[in-house]
Amino acid sequence: MHQTTPPSPVLAPVLHFTEVVLPPLSNHYGTLFAGQALALMSKAAFVTASRHAGHDVVMARCSQVDFLAPVPQGRALELSSQVVRSGRSSMSVQVIGLMPPQRPHTEPVEVLRGMFEMVCVDAQGRPQPLEH
Repeated sequence: MHQTTPPSPVLAPVLHFTEVVLPPLSNHYGTLFAGQALALMSKAAFVTASRHAGHDVVMARCSQVDFLAPVPQGRALELSSQVVRSGRSSMSVQVIGLMPPQRPHTEPVEVLRGMFEMVCVDAQGRPQPLEH
């Protein structure tokens, strides 16, 4: 009988990205457009997974994405991205978006949260083992 080891949780570094919500990222309400938020989150997941894998990666799934609060135009969006599970050729990357406070001594507001499944691939786009 063939035995495989289950994917393991990992303690990977957290990467941080900051973006200002300018008019091209905004919707008709003057807040961050959901499609642009997904693009920013997927970019953060890609960079995080690429660094973890040491190779090219592609997105296999985006799940559990929550838009928790609007981000008004002109405000900063801080994305934190971390590999939270690592398998043979795939990994789960959690991305959290915070809107920093405008006043001192107040807490940032969590505005986005999502999980991205990324797969390490070779030059032909086929899955390949991660370089742990």
